[in-house]
Amino acid sequence: MHFDCRPVDASFFESAPMRFENSIEIVATPARVFAILADGPSWPEWFHAMHKVVMTSAAPYGVGTTRTVSLAAVTVEEHFFRWEPDHRFSFYVNGTSMPLAHAMAEDYLLEEIAPGRTRFTYTVALEPNMAVALGGPFSRMYFESMFKSACEGLKSHVEKS
Repeated sequence: MHFDCRPVDASFFESAPMRFENSIEIVATPARVFAILADGPSWPEWFHAMHKVVMTSAAPYGVGTTRTVSLAAVTVEEHFFRWEPDHRFSFYVNGTSMPLAHAMAEDYLLEEIAPGRTRFTYTVALEPNMAVALGGPFSRMYFESMFKSACEGLKSHVEKS
């Protein structure tokens, strides 16, 4: 079954009813971190909630790229609306296999804070459906844990590579 989500733009990161932001310092250049982020199929190596990532657009990737992400209980279709090599990319969710949200977007920002050091800021914005909204603090704790774990996984993966 497929559940549509509505497209959003960058303003959604400020207006969404649920917002999660994690920031972590990584010992690597923004270019190195971006190269790992741009390699969709490798994400399950560090984003442990993911089982599989399939790029559904041909390379080279950029604005308009699409991919499908499989997690334990849900499959998510994503559409990239911002792609700034070595600095940032963002996508919104086109649809999911379970009714989780009316709209959802993610932003991945890389900032060089010193030579060979990058601040990675991961922001997720969500307009939840009723079931997720009714989950209140439990839904929030689940998402917060997953997104924080992803940041820590990326840091560990980059720094050991």
